[in-house]
Amino acid sequence: MSIYRITLLVLISLALCETEAAAQIDALPKVRLLATGGTIAKGPNNRITAQELVSSVSSLPLYVQAETEQFLNLQSSDLTTRDWISLSRRINQLFQNRKDLSGIVVSSGTDTLEEIAYFLNLTVKYQRPVVVVGAMRPPTAEGYDGSANLLQAFRVAADPNSIGRGVLVVLNSEINSAREVTKSHTQQLNAFQSRGSGILGVTNFDRIVYYGQPSREHTVQTEFDISKTETLPRVDTLLSYQDAPGDLILAAVEAGAAGIVIAASGAGAMSPDQRTAINQIMKKGIPVVISSRTGGGHVALGRNVAKSNSVQVNNPLRIAAEDLSPIKSRILLMLALTVTKEGTAIQKIFEKY
Repeated sequence: MSIYRITLLVLISLALCETEAAAQIDALPKVRLLATGGTIAKGPNNRITAQELVSSVSSLPLYVQAETEQFLNLQSSDLTTRDWISLSRRINQLFQNRKDLSGIVVSSGTDTLEEIAYFLNLTVKYQRPVVVVGAMRPPTAEGYDGSANLLQAFRVAADPNSIGRGVLVVLNSEINSAREVTKSHTQQLNAFQSRGSGILGVTNFDRIVYYGQPSREHTVQTEFDISKTETLPRVDTLLSYQDAPGDLILAAVEAGAAGIVIAASGAGAMSPDQRTAINQIMKKGIPVVISSRTGGGHVALGRNVAKSNSVQVNNPLRIAAEDLSPIKSRILLMLALTVTKEGTAIQKIFEKY
């Protein structure tokens, strides 16, 4: 066989291999990262970009065709509710325009990650996966967890079994529901937990495993449409404690709060002064959501206030948060106020979401 023919056969073989490799790449699901900043992107001198984050995960091309978009690059405590609205709109726009997009990953700082995730859980209008991810350690620290978390988040976003489960939070190889998850530790890698309901699934090395579905309605099932919303109503959260003054509640309303969330003690108890204050603001049409500061359990309508004649127990503007945390109760009340100001309707919203 001539050298010419051998060379030709080698070239043809290489071309076929390249074609096959390209076909395999094209068959991988497309997942886009929307990076917003946080510890996961906290470099030694400046913030790491979305492209740098993806490039740091060497095995990522084995699982997905990763796309990147630098949406923001801030610590999560600097984000505003306007940023939430813009982020949700961008996700909805991407899903509308990109039928080939299997899912979206949102990187965030962990301090307020659960807030961003829950807002998206209520306002994204597609069933395709949205996965929120972060890191407890910066890239400069020993044992940086950002790359591992990012890889697992992409895998979850690409998995067909993630469809229809609402917005998901992935850290430490665990998958949590955006509604249930909370940051329960300032430093540990397993800081994100769903105390009452448990995790939805895990990211094993060979496959994604789910144990259940979210218990409350989400995404396409909600009535919240922020496509034309520029700002959310102001809602303030105030803590209850022994001898807590009621004037802070009155001051919040005077400053423009359209609703109040009380992080009450136990199953809904407040100080006498706070009870008097919420009675006053309900007369002005301001809804008050009673949640619990305990971190677990259920707040029922009328619980722990029936003994006091100073509180309008049956006032429809007195809303029970059920098992929703104070910080997430604020988010749900803000969105509820975009569709209704009627207390009974707001209570039904808290029962649904």
